[in-house]
Parts: sequence; C-alpha cells; structure tokens
Amino acid sequence: MNIGSIVEGRRDVISARPDQRVAEVIGILVQHRIGAVLIMDGDRIEGILSERDVVRCIGERGESILSEPARAIMTADVITAAPKDTVAAAMASMTRRRIRHLPVLDGGRLVGIVSIGDLVKHRIEEAEREASALKDYIQHA
Repeated sequence: MNIGSIVEGRRDVISARPDQRVAEVIGILVQHRIGAVLIMDGDRIEGILSERDVVRCIGERGESILSEPARAIMTADVITAAPKDTVAAAMASMTRRRIRHLPVLDGGRLVGIVSIGDLVKHRIEEAEREASALKDYIQHA
C-alpha cells in the first residue's frame, strides 16, 4: 500500500503562517489535537513546527520564545513523501531521520500529511488482514 491511499479523502491540512507567534501556533496544536503544524506561506511549505520543537526551544531559550514568530523555531528543512511512496519506505525514512510527521506532495502540491502513528496503524491493520486471510485459507484448505 502507498501513502496516497492513507491521505486520500482527508480534510485539509492544518497550517500556520511563518509570522504567527509561537504561542498562537501552540494554540493551533492544542485546538486540533495534533503534534505538528506545517508553516506555510501561501501554498509553499516554509517549515514544520512540532511539539518537540517547542519543548526543546523552551528548554534551551526559555519561555520568551512564545512571543517569537514560528519561523524562529520551526524546522526549515522539511522531509516530504510522494503519494506513490510505500508505507514501509516512509516508515523507514521517518525512523532513520527521527521525525514523526511527513507532508505528502504530489508534483510539488501539498495533498496531506501523515504521522508515524498513521503509518503504524496502517501496518497493524494490514498484518491483521493477512493473518485473517491465512486463517481462512488454512480452515478451508
């Protein structure tokens, strides 16, 4: 299965602007119960800001970062995936790079975002379907 099948039919991606204060972006994370938000300038991804980024920066620089713009603490080098990428390849990339969110671009256009949790859930469901099919095969063979 590929990443495109996971993001297909999902709602719009939640985003923030690079000039929004970190405190506002935290409000977006809390409101939508998400772990990361894309920092967008129009249709262009400028970065990604995660709970981990916020906690790390507060620990390093103190609560004054809350009044800084998102661009000041976001991760600017955003790793992305394509809809045709396999779930296994995306999981391997995320694990290797120690990231938990992956924007999905189709021809440079944002079509969604997946979390490591989305991918793990998908792999578990796939394993359960395979186990059920094997049981059926063995029982009816």
